[in-house]
This record gives sequence, structure tokens and C-alpha cells, in this order.
Amino acid sequence: MSLFSHAPESICILRLSAIGDCVHTVAVVQAIQRQWPHTRITWIMGKVEAMLLGDLPGVEVIPFDKKLGWRGYRQVWRHLKGRRFDALLHMQSALRASLLSLGIRATHKLGFDAQRAGDGQRWFTNHAVPSPASPHVLDGLMAFAAELGISDLEAHWQIPTSAADDAWASAHLDNARPTLVIAPAASKAYKNWTVAGYAALADHAATRGFQVLLCGGPTPLERQMASEIMALCQKKPESLIGQTSLKQLMALIKQVQLVLAPDTGPTHMATAAGVPVIGLYAHHNPERTGPYRCRHCVVSVYQQLMEAHTGRPLAELPWRSRLKDPDAMQQITPQQVIDQFNAITQAHGLLKDPE
Repeated sequence: MSLFSHAPESICILRLSAIGDCVHTVAVVQAIQRQWPHTRITWIMGKVEAMLLGDLPGVEVIPFDKKLGWRGYRQVWRHLKGRRFDALLHMQSALRASLLSLGIRATHKLGFDAQRAGDGQRWFTNHAVPSPASPHVLDGLMAFAAELGISDLEAHWQIPTSAADDAWASAHLDNARPTLVIAPAASKAYKNWTVAGYAALADHAATRGFQVLLCGGPTPLERQMASEIMALCQKKPESLIGQTSLKQLMALIKQVQLVLAPDTGPTHMATAAGVPVIGLYAHHNPERTGPYRCRHCVVSVYQQLMEAHTGRPLAELPWRSRLKDPDAMQQITPQQVIDQFNAITQAHGLLKDPE
């Protein structure tokens, strides 16, 4: 039975990180807005995530800076002083999120059920949201909307970008050619594919008439990966590593034809933009963490490696099982990714004959 038979006055969302999971949460927030357009929505999210999502229409965003320690908690609590919400959607099973929830007053505090709650989250909530049949993270988050009483649970996204960011993105695109964005680095290095693999795919895409752009943050690892990829390429891609804000990256992704990335934020940003994305997976089940609209486009060795490692069929393993092999991504071959690139570009009418 739904918690609300009519629209509540106010809802607080607590989802701090990461970029991909917050992009998933946007679909939940906007599903609520479609059915209850007058409900006031406040979203507490991480400072970095707010750089991308801080201007969502109709949403009050309160950034939380975990680097400030207890000062960061107190800042949020002062902002919320004297306020009470009809419902808190505690959508992050992490202790820092649960501690933050102590300063959020709400009649109903929804959290994950026993199957998904971790870090003692159930001690900080008073209503468990049943886990859906689908293991995907987005479906698990959308279950919160269903519990509230939202009927249209179809995932849609509207993530705004400014005219200036759109113009910046357009200035980097060759309108005479389709564009492939490669975002080679995830926040956790073990999720990264090989530089040789990225270079092989970049060269292949270039021979098929694509402009190739490397995108990512300013970290030394990302800069090093970009340098090594470009050194191996016969046809040098353009590197925008460290040159894009999250909004500029979103604006760029909206205008390109294809994205290639491991299990990281740009994978889900592409899904939100409706752009095909080839996700690369070895450590996590892409049916759980893969690009929501493009799970059929992933290149994954997860199942074969997990079954070889455990000696059990994947269907018998816990849905959150992670492969703990630092070399797993090296099992993805360049040819596998090239074959997937060919299939996707042909399906979308983008594939040209080699020069």
C-alpha cells in the first residue's frame, strides 16, 4: 500500500554520491515531479555532484561537503533548522548519509530493506522500501517513488545545460563527422581498461570516419592515461582531459553520437542524454550497474570470470557479488570492443567503410 494517497507537501532526498547514482536519482525525482508537480523537493547531495545537478528545475539542492568533516554536517543541519518534511528518502546506504539524516526531521523516513541496507542504515529509518525484482541500481532507487505512491515509474531525464556550455561543446565538434567520446578512467583504478585497448578502438573509430575525443578529470592518473593512449594512436584523438567542467561534459555528451567508458559517471550521463554508450565491465554485474538503456551494448567479462572464480552459476551468487581481481579488466580484448563498436554504429547508420 502506498504511503500517500495524495500529493505530500514536501519531500527530502538524501543521496550524496556518486555521479552515476545521482544521475539515476534524477529519474526518481523527475518521476515524482511528473505526478506531484506542486510537492516541494529538497535534495541533499555531494558538493561535486551538485556541480552537475545543482540547477535541476523545481528542486532545492543543498550541497554537502564531506571534506569539511563535522562542519559539513552542521552546515546542512543549520540550513534545515525548523523544517519538517512529509518524507525523507534515505537513498544511500552509507554511514555518513545516515549520520546526516539525524538532522533531518521527517514523518516517514524511507530506507532500504534488509536485502539492500548496509552500514546500519535500518537504525536511521522507520519504513523499509521493498527490493524490486530487477537488480539494477536505478530500479532499486525508483522503488522509493513506487512506495510513495508514484504510478509512472518510467525513467526519464532532463539535466539542464547552459547556452554557454552548449556553445563550448559545439565548438569542439566536427559537424562533418560523428563523434566518439572516450572517458577512459573511473574513480577506482581497478575499473579501468588498458591504454592499448583504448588506443586500438580510437584508431578503429578514426578509420571509420569518427572524430575521437578523450574526456576526463584533471587527476594525474587521467592525464597519464590520456598521454599513453595518444602515444599509441596512429591517428591522434583530441584530448580534453582536465579541460571540462561536469556541465561542459554533459553538454558535450548530449551532442555526440557514441560514448565509451568503464563503470563510471559518464556512462550514466550518456544514458540520461539518450546517447548510445559502450560500457566496459569486469568487476560488477552490468545488469546491476550498467548503463540503464544500453545494457545490451556493454562488453562484459563479469559472468565468465565470476563463474570461473567461484565455480558456481551466476544465478546462484548474491546480486551484489563483486569480482576481486585487479587484472580482470585486462580480460576484455580490443576485438570485443571493436566488434561492439561496429554493431552499434551500424545499427545507428554511423559506420563508414575504412579509408
